[in-house]
Amino acid sequence: MNYLKVQSQQTVELLTSIPGIGMLTAFGLVTELETIERFENFNKLCSFVGLVPSTNSSGDNEIINGITPRRNSRLRAALVESAWVAVRNDPALLLIYQRLCQRMPSNRAIIRIAKKLLNRIVFVLRSRQKYERNVIK
Repeated sequence: MNYLKVQSQQTVELLTSIPGIGMLTAFGLVTELETIERFENFNKLCSFVGLVPSTNSSGDNEIINGITPRRNSRLRAALVESAWVAVRNDPALLLIYQRLCQRMPSNRAIIRIAKKLLNRIVFVLRSRQKYERNVIK
């Protein structure tokens, strides 16, 4: 029992090193995701969270709408709210957000930032290293 408690505390500590992720969001991520290894790849995790486009296809016609209504509502809401905070605190995400806003509305741009934030969360959870701020490559 103590091992799980220590493991969860370390995971929460790692997650809170990411800009935009606070204690409540980190606890929510740990509870909802359980373990990152249960997702084969990043696309399946994005599908679970609900950060993928909704598509309707029939024959040659394919209609792509906004993000899918199928989601984990707690995680998606927490990630979108965290993305707004991350844009204010991480210069790399701010730069990406500003570039996205030049070609799309801000509410669509923030969904893409939430997906980037989720990618950073996956990296931190898989590598077990704290997030480094201000790294622009």
